[in-house]
Parts: sequence; C-alpha cells; structure tokens
Amino acid sequence: MDFYNSKLLPLLALLLLTLFILQSHPNVSQNYSETSTEVHIYKHAQVADSSCRDTLYPDLCVSTVASFPEHRRKSMPEIISATINVTMTEIRESASNCSSIRRKLGRKLQPLDIRALEDCLELFSDSINELRKVLSDLSASNSSTTKYYDDLLTLLSGAMTNQATCLDGFAFSKNNTRKLIEGRVRRISKHFSNCLAMTKKLKKSESKKKKSPRSLSQHEFPEYGGISNGFPTWLTRKDRRLLQTAANQTKADLVVAKDGSGNFTTINDALNAAPNRSTTRFVIYIKTGAYFEYIDLGSSKTMIMLLGDGIGNTSIKGNRSVVDGWTTFRSSTVAVVGNGFIAKGITFENYAGPDKHQAVALRSGADFSAFYQCSFVAYQDTLYVHSLRQFYRECDVYGTVDFIFGNAAVVLQNCSLYARKPNPNQQNIFTAQGREDPNQNTGISIHYGKVAAAADLLPVLSQFRTYLGRPWKLYSRTVYMFAKMESVVDPAGWLRWDQNSSVSLLYYGEYQNRGPGSNTSARVTWPGYHVITNATEAAQFAPDNFIQATQWLPATGIPFNPNLTVS
Repeated sequence: MDFYNSKLLPLLALLLLTLFILQSHPNVSQNYSETSTEVHIYKHAQVADSSCRDTLYPDLCVSTVASFPEHRRKSMPEIISATINVTMTEIRESASNCSSIRRKLGRKLQPLDIRALEDCLELFSDSINELRKVLSDLSASNSSTTKYYDDLLTLLSGAMTNQATCLDGFAFSKNNTRKLIEGRVRRISKHFSNCLAMTKKLKKSESKKKKSPRSLSQHEFPEYGGISNGFPTWLTRKDRRLLQTAANQTKADLVVAKDGSGNFTTINDALNAAPNRSTTRFVIYIKTGAYFEYIDLGSSKTMIMLLGDGIGNTSIKGNRSVVDGWTTFRSSTVAVVGNGFIAKGITFENYAGPDKHQAVALRSGADFSAFYQCSFVAYQDTLYVHSLRQFYRECDVYGTVDFIFGNAAVVLQNCSLYARKPNPNQQNIFTAQGREDPNQNTGISIHYGKVAAAADLLPVLSQFRTYLGRPWKLYSRTVYMFAKMESVVDPAGWLRWDQNSSVSLLYYGEYQNRGPGSNTSARVTWPGYHVITNATEAAQFAPDNFIQATQWLPATGIPFNPNLTVS
C-alpha cells in the first residue's frame, strides 16, 4: 500500500491515538466517542478533505495536505504553496534520480536514453523556475486573487506539461529506462493536477466576495489583454515599432551577417554575447542568408528579439530527427525558453524530410513569445508549441503529420497552414494538441487565415487524406474560427489518435469557417466535437472571452473585438 496515497491515514491516526488514550487511562469508558482529541482529529481530516474536493487525485491530496503543520489555519493560497513546496522537493529528488541513472548505467544506456534523461533534467529545472514564480504570486494573491489567477494556471499547466514531455522522450527507447523514473514523475504530475484544481477554487471564492460581478478593465491590469493597432498590449510601444519597421531601418543591438559585415557571422555567437535576464528588449538583426545552426535560447536569455530580412530571405536550418536518435523535444532547429521572445521575418526550417518522422523546426516554451511574419517549414511535427503563452500573427506553417502540436495556450491569427505531400503510407494532420488535464488552460486557437494544400500536394491531392487535428492527449482542445478551408480538408474533419482512443473528453470546435473544406455535414459525431452555431456560444472562444471563460490568459494578446471581426 502507498502510505501517502491512502485515504486511511486520518483514520489510522485516530485509531492509534484512541488506543493510546484507552491504555493510558483505563478508567475511560469503552463508549468513548466525543473527547476533544477525537473531535480535533476529525476536523483535521475534514479540513484536508474539504481542500481537496474536486481534485482528480484526492487520496494524494488529502495525505499531502494533512501532513502540513497547522493546516486548519491555512488559507487556500497557503495550502497550494505548501503543496508546491512538497512538489519542488520531489522534482529535485527526480532530478537526482535521473542523474544517478545516467551516472550508474553509463555505457549501458543508448544515446536516445541519455538525451531523454538530459531533457528531463532541463524540464525539471524549468519547472522549478516556474514554481518559484507560482509561490511568489500565491504570496501576493492573499489580498487579490484575480490579478494572479491566470498566471497561476499558466505556470502550473506549463510545469505539468514538462513532466509529460520528460516521459515522452523515452517513447522510442528500447531499454526500460523510463520505468526507472516514471513513478516519481507521474506522482509530480498528480500534485500539479491537484494544485490546478485547488487554484480554480481561488477564483470561485473571490467571486463570492464580490457584491456584483464585473469585468476587469484593461487599465486595472495593463499587463494583461488588450489590442493596440493590431498588436497585443503586452508588447511595449517600442516592441510594436520594431515589428512595424523594416529590418534594415531598425536600430539593432547586434548584427549577424554571413558576409562579415555585422558583429558576428553566426547567430549563436550573437546570442552568447547578449545579456542574461534582461528586462529590456535586446534586438539581434540577422541579415539575409541561410544559417545552418541549432539555436537553444535558455531561460536566462529573456527579452530577445531575432529580426530577419523576411520569409525566405533570412532562414535558420537544421535536420535533427527522431530517426537519427534525437528526442522530439531535442530535434528542434530552434528552441526558445527565455520569456518575452519575439521573432520577425525569419524562416525556421527542419529539412530532415518525411522519412525521418518527428523533426521539429521550432519549439517554444517561452512565456509571452510572439512570432510575426515568420514561416515554419518541415514535415512531421513542424511547430512545437510546447507550453505557456504564445502568439503567431501572419505566419506560414508547412508540414504533414501533427505539424502544429504541443500544450501551450496559443493563438495563430491570420496565419496560413499548408499541408505538404507526405510519405505514401501517411496522412496529413494539421494539429495534435496535448492537453492532459481538464484544469489546464491550454489549447490551440486558430483565427482567420487559411487551411490549404502546399504546391507539392496539389497535383496528388486525391491520394492523401488531410485532417484538421487529432487528440494527442485525453483533453485535447482545438478551435478553428473564420478560417478559409480549401478542399484539402477531409469531410470527416478530425481523426482519432488510434482506434481505442477516447473522444469524449476532448473539445474540438468549428465556427463560421468558409470554403469547400468547411462543410460540416459529414464531420465526426464524437461527443467532444462541436459545430458552433450561434454567436453566444462562439463568443467564449473569441480571444477575450475564450481566455476568461476557459482560463486562457488575456496576455496572449490577440487582435479582436467583441463581434469576432478582424481588427
């Protein structure tokens, strides 16, 4: 029996104390039932159970909360904080376990196992950083939950996603390495799930305190939401000017040029020279050219902007793939984790080809990351929207299988999605969203733009089926609104992950799309699929209400207005 997961813990404690009292005081009546000690223990368990109501893993939650000293006197933010502290300790233990496995097994490990363990160590570190911010927000939220609520959900969702990504790295391993770490990692994920459920109670409790509900104004919390001139308000005025100004007219902090006319000839050299943990925008202008480099912008490289000379002019290329021994996470040509990242006018490409299966062009786990007038080119798993808040505007995405995938809170606005010619035994799927918990505030929201076939697929269009998406994880969530769908889309629209996968807990929706591929008359009839037929229902998926009603963050900053028209 798992001691910590047992519902019997409070009862066991009560029984032991009762026996102790009876042995120590033989004159106590055998009908003993309502001593102050028993009442205290009962209330002790009752408070823990009340805090854990509506969690998906109540046994773990109750045993964890009941272990906190004076937990009866703790507020909900304090209980969540204490749970986070326990979780951080378990993450550090898991990291130590991964390091020990790598050290002890050494040469017995395959290169893929070693890389997967390295992924886990990086993801654990990112989770610790996210949880520190959670603790800071929870400490501040005792006086006002609303200001921090969306941040809390986002950071907890991201940290939970990190654990799933760690385990996913062993998907193609031929060893049993995953089994050596899986139990610990899944326990950590359960803690995150419970914390997400408890965090939901913060908003409910604060709503009850208010005499009358009202929406938050943009002026109250200017770091969240709002649109100015078609750009999110969390982009500063200076950042908006950078996005609107031609690259060669922008004053850059550093210049990269293959011909030697800049400060550096490689992007990595420029990034190494960029400051760490910057709180102001640092611009690196990358002149026209093809740069064959692998970029990994870690969490310390904040507020970086990569500015190119336009799609097809400035390109960053690589060819790592799962077939060649890389994890999907590590196969990316460019990976960004540092918060506040912006890219404009760049093509990100993985040219490994369709035979190499998972081969990522760009992976983003950077909070408040924005991509403007960029393109992402690969085949399977092109654009890895891994976690946290992301925004794509007027971008092109090319791929075949699951080529926009991940578990971020992400919006693609006015983007063009192109299905390419896959291998003969494959089919195209535009999205594979990875939400694994009903309380995660994640999903893929595609607004406007188009869904089409690339030039290489058009001549053989009838030979391949192409779908809008399939559910990578149980609670997968994807919505298409006002998109122009060409005939490339299969009439069924959506595809199961496999024959046995559930389709009842996902949320897939379509609203007022147009074009020959938008006809919903022959769409799947899954419980989780929705043809949205009225404006009231659709409004919850508009950038403003979708963020609030489903806990998407207003800070994703999508151009919108209340009528769901292009702004």
